[in-house]
Amino acid sequence: MTFSDQVISKLLTAQRVAVLTGAGISAESGVPTFRGKDGLWGRFKAEELANPDAFLRNPQLVWEWYEFRRKIIRNVRPNPAHLTLVEMEKHFPHFSLCTQNVDNLHFKAGNRNICELHGNILRNKCSGCGKKYGDLELLPGCSVPRCHCGDLIRPDVVWFGEMLAKEALELASYEAEHADVLLSIGTSAVVYPAAMLPIQAKRSGAFVIEINLERTAISHQVDASLQGKSGEILPALWSAVLAKKEARV
Repeated sequence: MTFSDQVISKLLTAQRVAVLTGAGISAESGVPTFRGKDGLWGRFKAEELANPDAFLRNPQLVWEWYEFRRKIIRNVRPNPAHLTLVEMEKHFPHFSLCTQNVDNLHFKAGNRNICELHGNILRNKCSGCGKKYGDLELLPGCSVPRCHCGDLIRPDVVWFGEMLAKEALELASYEAEHADVLLSIGTSAVVYPAAMLPIQAKRSGAFVIEINLERTAISHQVDASLQGKSGEILPALWSAVLAKKEARV
């Protein structure tokens, strides 16, 4: 696998690197889509369960769906793309990782400077006062847990129809606008406002590299569009950067 001298050079000299990841990087680890393949959950669309109204109507059903998803995600492991991002974080003076994924795989891999735009499926929060809770398990036959304030506890994720957390979006925008290089990995670039981050970076002078299975809505605007599996391309790209660095010493 070969890469242009410009791509390698930009990563070799960058001081500030920002990364945006989407569902594509997690799919390579075996993280399924919202909908279950069979059984009860095959009858539902994500939009029918991952929204505030569904939770108000039937919180037990929504909790059980999330428990189904959590059991799968707890057994999923980071892939080579996740692990390469951990190595990159150690290398650059300033490295930030913004993800649209809620599966906790970046934390599990070892990254630390992470901005989770859509929350984390392994965390929970009070639907009323907003108090944060860790990973709670809903035992069979038990009702949905309640906060000390009396309101129901829900998954700490952004549902359809909800706004992203202002602090997370502001942080992601700041990192994009101040990056020397931004990598957009495994994202279709159609879910806003996250889809604007690569464009924000480009307009602010960053060199933007896209890694995705196929071309996206922003492929014609980025500086380099690399098609293929992120678990293959990213490790190969990082190896090429390190080899170039070694050659310069």
